[in-house]
Amino acid sequence: MGQIEDLRVFVSIVENGGIARAAEVLGIAKSAVSRRLGLLEERYGVHLIDRQPRTWVVTRAGQELYQRASVTVADVDELKADFVHSAQSLSGPLSISIAREFGLSFLKPTLFSFMKAHPQIDLTVDFDDRIVDLESENYDLGVRMTSGDMAGHVNHPLAVTRHGLFASPSYAAKNGLPQQLCDLTKHPLLHYGSARRARWEFLCDGKKRYVEFQPALNSNNGPFLLDATQKGKGLARLPDFLVSTAVHNGDLVPVLPGFEFETFNVQVVYRANRRLNKRMRVLIDALQQGCTVLNENR
Repeated sequence: MGQIEDLRVFVSIVENGGIARAAEVLGIAKSAVSRRLGLLEERYGVHLIDRQPRTWVVTRAGQELYQRASVTVADVDELKADFVHSAQSLSGPLSISIAREFGLSFLKPTLFSFMKAHPQIDLTVDFDDRIVDLESENYDLGVRMTSGDMAGHVNHPLAVTRHGLFASPSYAAKNGLPQQLCDLTKHPLLHYGSARRARWEFLCDGKKRYVEFQPALNSNNGPFLLDATQKGKGLARLPDFLVSTAVHNGDLVPVLPGFEFETFNVQVVYRANRRLNKRMRVLIDALQQGCTVLNENR
């Protein structure tokens, strides 16, 4: 065995809670596992595990070695998967957290196409608007909508998304449309969120303007607000990825197009200390391709 395999044995001992179970998992003799552990301790000149009758404890040095060795072993396994078997179909686990509305409303076709192209990849997709901790919650990638980069992460830009105000043609014909910001509060406003008093911030000629109002409807579901707007329930602030088809089909019309909302960067992120494996690279490529339509509509 080489040094990497010695470290693999030690990682297995820690993760399986003992020499006997590690030997069973690795498919080698218990005496061989015990001998490899002894050689590791001799090589590094430290006790890695305090062994007593009926009990054993990983020492501080052993804990440090485990943390570093587990990363090294995983990297070696990823290298093997990426290069030794590069001609074979990609396989293995891959987990991603995606901003809820963007994922469900826009990225679903991309994810389904990825699954079809790589059926041996065990994909886990969580849709959540909160900023998850990729490391502690064990995600390989995240797709976030932010106004800046996420510190401590590698950030790959996918697209820029914008919001606008919209109404249905039937609502506009019956009620007219506001011509100035001060006219907005004369109309029922549909709001993403749960605020009793909401505030929308606009940009006009480089200056920020604000409108405070009591929502006629609150919801945390973008497609629901889109449907309510199309049915003439009021005016809503909606993202371009959600309304593009409705606007193209004439089911929605822009309101106050001269006033803009803050733009958001759509980014795929991963931990700065995380080595990008081939499964991750292929999914990032698919996400970038899937967002091409947003970039082309600028």
